Amino acid sequence: MELQQTQTQKLSQRQLYSVELLRLGAQELDAYVRELAQENPLIEAEETQPAAPGPGRSELLDRLNWLEDNDRQNWFYQRFSDEELDPLAWVGTGGGLEETLTSFLSRQLDRLKLDGDGQRLVEYLIHCLEDDGYLRAPLEELSQQGDIPLDKLEEALAILRTLEPAGVGAADLSQCLALQLERIGEKGPALAIVRDHLDALAKRHYRAIASALSISQSQVEQALLTIRELDPRPGSVFHVGGQVQYVQPDLIVEEKEGCLTVRSARGERPPFRVSRYYRGLLQSSEDKEVQAYLTEKLRQAENVLWAAEQRESTLLRCAKVIVERQTAFFREGPEALVPLGMAEVAGELELHESTVSRAVREKYLQCSRGLYPLSYFFSRRAGAKGGDGPSGTAVRTLLQRLIREEDKSAPLSDQQLSLRLEREGRGISRRTVAKYREELGIPSASGRKNA
Repeated sequence: MELQQTQTQKLSQRQLYSVELLRLGAQELDAYVRELAQENPLIEAEETQPAAPGPGRSELLDRLNWLEDNDRQNWFYQRFSDEELDPLAWVGTGGGLEETLTSFLSRQLDRLKLDGDGQRLVEYLIHCLEDDGYLRAPLEELSQQGDIPLDKLEEALAILRTLEPAGVGAADLSQCLALQLERIGEKGPALAIVRDHLDALAKRHYRAIASALSISQSQVEQALLTIRELDPRPGSVFHVGGQVQYVQPDLIVEEKEGCLTVRSARGERPPFRVSRYYRGLLQSSEDKEVQAYLTEKLRQAENVLWAAEQRESTLLRCAKVIVERQTAFFREGPEALVPLGMAEVAGELELHESTVSRAVREKYLQCSRGLYPLSYFFSRRAGAKGGDGPSGTAVRTLLQRLIREEDKSAPLSDQQLSLRLEREGRGISRRTVAKYREELGIPSASGRKNA
């Protein structure tokens, strides 16, 4: 006999739900619950009335059989036809895409027939993807966060990168383009260029690239044509901007007795309730089929409810740190925003930065100044003339105000704007002023004259 120590992954279905729900905004969470309620009789969405008791055994079995036949396991496992697996087939149809990147990938995954742990790990990575299809969170970080062996995550990532659209799961642009070229069997200069010379290509240093690869400049230009046919954001085909008609806040900030407080817009209400009728039926029924089905659905409902509570707790913790760090904004306005990075919030809460990133994604905060996405409160330090610089967001806001209030017959030059900003305690260089002005779509002084 030999004693061996082995490391196994511990990612549970509960953790998987937690990762998925953390990414959802208030409206997305409500839609998720309504979808789930159609498949799981133990889940009662807020607007749903409790099921009336009294169906006979045969009627109940018919209902459970129908639900089981149509059960899509949280909308992950519905199969696609070959045409549906082509993302281009969805472009421009029906006023836009209703499919999400998450469900598109998960349905493909179901076709691979992986074992339970393997499928769960790939799903975990799918839920960690950003909207553009990139996996920017380091695997080492995700390994620690999920208490999963790194080699198992690497195997799962390799599987994820075989799915459509090509390039999904890449850590950066270079890798994204390389994955797409490998998918089409490209082995020429294009692959070497995207791997090692992408910056030089963007700067049009064709001669330098040709010299480094010992090829002709015309070959570099031909490779460029191939690269331009690739998709730098493989997940963007599933993202439809401008479809949301209104925004529902997740958090509310109020000032009481001179102190800022933050609370959930949902209050103490859970996103759904577990049906008392079906819970009671599980305890009283002697029918094995009914018991097995309801036990499975009860476990699912409890796991999702736990994940929803974790989402609420993490979101509230992040919001409290943001409000504390950005107190000046709530009292003085956008020009008082200070630089804040997600790493700072993560460090204070002892969370991974990727967790904070998912927590603030598509979440909105309502305060006396209006409705703001939580991402608004994260801003890099502006390019300052030495010392600690102001927030880039604050500088842009102040820059807009200075231009709005200027004499239109004698608009301020970038240099004059730089001096005005310095007098306001937001000193940045003339070059940075020009950069921010262009980002805001504001013309130069000559273009603004008498406008």
